[in-house]
Amino acid sequence: MSRTLPLTAALAALAVACGSGAPSKGTAPASSAAPVVAAAADAGAGDAAAGPPKIDFQEAEFAENEKSRDPFRSFAPMFVEEARGKVKSQREVLLDRYSVDELKLVGIVTGIEPAKAMLVDPTGKGHVVHRGQFLGRAEVVQASTTTARAYEINWRVDRIRDGDVVLVREDPQNPDVPSATKVIPLRPEGSVVSDQP
Repeated sequence: MSRTLPLTAALAALAVACGSGAPSKGTAPASSAAPVVAAAADAGAGDAAAGPPKIDFQEAEFAENEKSRDPFRSFAPMFVEEARGKVKSQREVLLDRYSVDELKLVGIVTGIEPAKAMLVDPTGKGHVVHRGQFLGRAEVVQASTTTARAYEINWRVDRIRDGDVVLVREDPQNPDVPSATKVIPLRPEGSVVSDQP
């Protein structure tokens, strides 16, 4: 009700200033417009001095949550940690869930080019490999500097001979370090081969 009174007084003053002799419906008569306008001006001055109503904010309203995020927070360190933690090989690697020590060599075919060998994983499934393929679980190498990323190195089939398969593992970041070599024999030492069923 207090807000409609100043609005009504302002409309009455506007009607008087424009020269309209008859006040419009719902407004005060022109003779009483001056005191009403003065009263409205006094009321408006009192409201301006008091200012807008005070709002109390709680500390929890400034805490970051899913609905309210800090727009100035930097997420760059999170991405660096995630990139450092996850290393994904960019080459095709066979049997990447198993260590090379878990694989058994069960067959070799050398009469064809390229020569092929069959390796059996711990579940009993056979896999045919040939020279140049990468296989086995990768080893993650941490870089010597903090800015460089970690990387994977894998075993590669170097040669398939009559009685074994030769694997080589090279570190591309350190070419001065000699490559590691591993031999998977067709018949491990101590195993007895029998022709009888």
